[in-house]
Amino acid sequence: MTNSSNKLQLMYLFPNLFTAASAFLGVISILCSASGQFEKAAFYILLSLIFDGLDGRVARLTNATSKFGAEFDSLADIVAFGVAPAILFYFNIGHMYGKLGSLLCAMYVVFGAIRLARFNIMIGVSEPSVFIGVPIPTAAVVLAMWILFYGEYDILKGAEWILLVGIGLLSFLMVSNIRYPSFKKVDLKKAHLIKILVYLVVAFSFLYLYPIEVGTGLITVYLLYGLVRAIYTFCVVKFHKNLV
Repeated sequence: MTNSSNKLQLMYLFPNLFTAASAFLGVISILCSASGQFEKAAFYILLSLIFDGLDGRVARLTNATSKFGAEFDSLADIVAFGVAPAILFYFNIGHMYGKLGSLLCAMYVVFGAIRLARFNIMIGVSEPSVFIGVPIPTAAVVLAMWILFYGEYDILKGAEWILLVGIGLLSFLMVSNIRYPSFKKVDLKKAHLIKILVYLVVAFSFLYLYPIEVGTGLITVYLLYGLVRAIYTFCVVKFHKNLV
């Protein structure tokens, strides 16, 4: 009986190790940002995303989901995907704009925390195929990729205000009611498997050749997709109401 109990405890501990790793990498990212190692800081945020994705899947595969795990995951997320990208953005660009830069970085963290709290209370209520508002890990990846692109090319030098507007938009989108596809329930019927495989091979091929450019493009298109669709839906609904 004791051995069975120990195995059960280890089973619950295992997914939480991935969550701890995600938070740990977030702290390392913050330290890298503070020392001016922006590329490393962005890389640690992206690596943290992998561990964050693994913890939930491991918990579900081993039937080791728990309330503690859910709370721990949220706390780790606010460090890895809230504070870490905000600090990265501030030391790279935000500090150029004084109090405004500080305010927008702080808003990103606060709105990210609100997004996490809302997600926690809507578990089991919202549709599994969509996210209500941009998930905070997605927002973190967007910021990390923008910073990598900014460091790689001079196209945005002198126009940092565009990225300043970008972090403000990200903060708003996290707490908005705009819907984004979650890809949690992808149709894996045999008829679609080959198409999905081909798309993935092509996507990963381009990511291998141009990781920063393609990564930035894909995540930005995803971000704008939900915004454009929401505006289009609003305009269509308003148009139909005016007709009636």
